[in-house]
Amino acid sequence: MEHTHNTRRLYQAVGMGLALLIGESSVQAFELYADDDTRLSGNFLAVYGMFNSRKNYDGTPGGSTWREGFIKYGVSLEQRLGGLGSVYGTANQVSSGTWGDGDASGVTTGSERTSQFDEAFAGWRSGELFPVLGTDGVDLSFGRQVIMLGDGFIINDDGTNLGKGVADGEFNRGGAYYLAARHAFDQTALLRLGGKEGVHGSLMWIQSDNRAQANTEMAAGTLEYSAAPGTLGLTYIHGISVDERYANDLQKQRAGMNLYSLRGAGNAGIENAHFAAEYAWQDTRIGAQNAWYSEAGYTFTSLPWSPDLTYRYTRYSKNWDAMFSGFNRGFGTWVQGEVAGNYAGPFNTNAVIQHVALKVKPAQAVTLGALFFDYQTVSTHGMPNLNGRELDLYAEWAVSEHLIVTPLLGLYKPERDQHNAGNPVGGNGTNVYSQLTVAVPF
Repeated sequence: MEHTHNTRRLYQAVGMGLALLIGESSVQAFELYADDDTRLSGNFLAVYGMFNSRKNYDGTPGGSTWREGFIKYGVSLEQRLGGLGSVYGTANQVSSGTWGDGDASGVTTGSERTSQFDEAFAGWRSGELFPVLGTDGVDLSFGRQVIMLGDGFIINDDGTNLGKGVADGEFNRGGAYYLAARHAFDQTALLRLGGKEGVHGSLMWIQSDNRAQANTEMAAGTLEYSAAPGTLGLTYIHGISVDERYANDLQKQRAGMNLYSLRGAGNAGIENAHFAAEYAWQDTRIGAQNAWYSEAGYTFTSLPWSPDLTYRYTRYSKNWDAMFSGFNRGFGTWVQGEVAGNYAGPFNTNAVIQHVALKVKPAQAVTLGALFFDYQTVSTHGMPNLNGRELDLYAEWAVSEHLIVTPLLGLYKPERDQHNAGNPVGGNGTNVYSQLTVAVPF
């Protein structure tokens, strides 16, 4: 299997997806000490998942049953410096593992265990020191931290967590492949200017230590304008280097690559509506590639259970490099399909994906959802045909402030199998996939 496919308060999190807890766990904190100038918080998040897939996607017969889990723990400090702004920092350790058969794609074996620092960074915010830039209009940080650009369509985090099932364990990060226990980039320098409203932007240098990402080094800049109707943003990314010992053919093109993106998101002044779109272009040594999506949705607040209906169209060109795209604002973004997006493919390249999502809230603490995906392969010349369809049904239940339970059932049917240029599975029948995740945030 290709090794490059990826990886507040509780009631506020429910309905936005477990991804917000997993990927932004720094908000799950409890106060250890606080006065007028100092705040020290403890961070804790435990996530455990049980998984079953009746089919495997690495060529092995039968299915797989496995378990994943991680515990994230650490501290965060913020210290005000009077008229000189404030300094802050976070240090979080992650202990993770996979048990059982290993996942359905074969990237984990069930024997992975590790404890590693995920986040370890420090920074300075300007406070009111530069009034023209607004409050905290300058934010400078360094170290091991999570960085997401825009909606995570190109860079969400460094969350691909492979195990011992690939290249004799050469890409092992401790398992928890689906849960993606580790998210932070290894080395970063990040400068944010202008706050979050009006015109604002950022400059950054990012170095990954993830072999599944070929230890990619890159620089990036963003320019955004945010107002009540939404946000418009520009992104530029320049690839500096990759470790060719671990890079596949697409990743090798990251050295010297220039990537440009234009995006927008908001309600466009229409109450209860939500829109998003992004167009990205990669200029590499093997030619130009592009990817784009357009999304529109509406929440019917006058109807029982406030149903939210969303449609999205996504297209990735034949040799589009999915970069650091990932799971951020709920199921379906940007892991498109719990079975296809995680285990079977397509993996955000050489594909047209149509997606329909429906969510309802029968109670304050409960969200029910259905996700449909239709996959069409852009080019089958020298590439597998990954046409197929998937339906995912899920629930998110806030049992208490410190417990979220999320069951999910996935039905995935490829059009082809290994005998006619399709997925390497034992036939093209419908796979039944199930998972149950439990999150304990503090």
